[in-house]
Amino acid sequence: MIWDWSFAAQIVPFLLQGLWITVQITLVGMAIALVVGLFVAVVRYSQVPMISKLFTFYVLFVRGTPLLVQAYFAFFVLPGIGVQFSPMITGIVVIGLNYSAYTAEVYRAGIQSVAVGQWEACTALSLSNWQRWRFVVLPQAIRDVIPALGNYLVQMFKDSAILHAITVFELLGHATAIGSSSYRYLEPMTIAALLFLAVSLPAARLIKRLELRLAHPR
Repeated sequence: MIWDWSFAAQIVPFLLQGLWITVQITLVGMAIALVVGLFVAVVRYSQVPMISKLFTFYVLFVRGTPLLVQAYFAFFVLPGIGVQFSPMITGIVVIGLNYSAYTAEVYRAGIQSVAVGQWEACTALSLSNWQRWRFVVLPQAIRDVIPALGNYLVQMFKDSAILHAITVFELLGHATAIGSSSYRYLEPMTIAALLFLAVSLPAARLIKRLELRLAHPR
């Protein structure tokens, strides 16, 4: 198969639409992962009876099962019990909750890195539980794990292609649709791969710079 530059130029705008959908999925999904992951980490660390064990099981279950299986379950099984959303919303929620299990572990590592003296100081100052977490623990913990969370953002951007399996027409979905209708897969798949690369590589470099800056502050 020979590369057709004219055809490639025609499909770029269509693929860019898919890229924009991929970006939206990534940003909203990561927002879910950050919020849910932080909540899970704090509850688990606080050792709230039963709830802590439930969240521990949640993290183990999500990390122990493939994202694709979770997506299929949400899209094909849950509608059978009356829980049904659009493919886009389903995909965003699934990928967000999937990554929340990983961000929860990152947060947990950050919380554990806070010096014991900081916890003792909170007790000595008679700070409430909310004040301890809000003003002392979380600011220090989150600062240390920002690079790791950034890496998960890049990984989620690439993993969003899995959602094509549940008819979410992100970048890969657009490329596949073009290939199916034109019987030409070389150009759409190649351009899609280059677009993934064009976003992932600069983002990874920025995260690396941020990591170095946090490790060696001026």
